[in-house]
Amino acid sequence: MLSHLDNKGNAKIVDISGKKISSRIAKASGKISISQDVLNQINLKKNKKGDIFTVSKIAGIMAAKKTSGLIPLCHQINLEDILINFELDEEKKYISVTSSIKCKEKTGAEMEALIAASISLLTIYDMCKAIDSNMVIYDIKLIEKSGGKKIKKLIVNK
Repeated sequence: MLSHLDNKGNAKIVDISGKKISSRIAKASGKISISQDVLNQINLKKNKKGDIFTVSKIAGIMAAKKTSGLIPLCHQINLEDILINFELDEEKKYISVTSSIKCKEKTGAEMEALIAASISLLTIYDMCKAIDSNMVIYDIKLIEKSGGKKIKKLIVNK
């Protein structure tokens, strides 16, 4: 049976009361395609809405902290560290975002990592859409998780 369903098939939050607190890490990534015009704007630091990477990083951090309010059956957890990094591939014209979340909890931080990466990418889109409305956000995925019973390093296709 799926853990978010009761014995009648109704949605419920997972009971984690019997679980032990452990150190947990979750990492997620995603990409956004950009045009040469967006690339030029980034390199010249001329975006009218501010520094694209700083604003997107702050948006991702804020979103990670609000995950339980966005995903209905997600537990509220205390996040101890949120890292968001960007890589600009000028040749292939995309920006890659990687988020890393750390906590000591009874449940993992996968959703927080995925939310942080997603919102960072959406913020880049919002800040650059006046220049290029054809950007595409893609390849959002969990790339690593550890803590609890499972330790999983996922294969990352770059």
